Amino acid sequence: MTGSKVDSDLVRELSQLLEDNNLTELEWSKDGETIRVVRNKNVVDISQFNQSTQSPISQDVSKGNQVPLSDLDHPGAVNSPMVGTVYVAPEPGAEPFVKVGTKVSEGQTLLIIEAMKTMNPIPAPKAGVVTKIFVTDSSPVEFGQTLLVIE
Repeated sequence: MTGSKVDSDLVRELSQLLEDNNLTELEWSKDGETIRVVRNKNVVDISQFNQSTQSPISQDVSKGNQVPLSDLDHPGAVNSPMVGTVYVAPEPGAEPFVKVGTKVSEGQTLLIIEAMKTMNPIPAPKAGVVTKIFVTDSSPVEFGQTLLVIE
């Protein structure tokens, strides 16, 4: 942003979005200018572990959510394509899109992730059966976080 003044109101708004949605970082870009807001959060970096010597677990310390690395690397793992808030049903009180044991077809909506006030359906990348679900309704998700497994 050389030569231009930083929009402090925008930075405050992005910082508030981090806080409100329990996110660790957020990046905003427009007309070639980018603002990245990052907050420290105690998250174990799974790349620190040696798979051959341990049975590691990726753990978000603040939430206590644990996902074994074997599920992260599972060929049927469906990972979050964005940072946001996950919703398991089309509206509050409705039946979830999928449950463990649900047979899904390719392209079927599995979850919704709200990011920047936009609802983004997350489609099944392949047909199969949902065998594990790692997220709960209205919980924050990070980019690349494993949401569920389809076998």
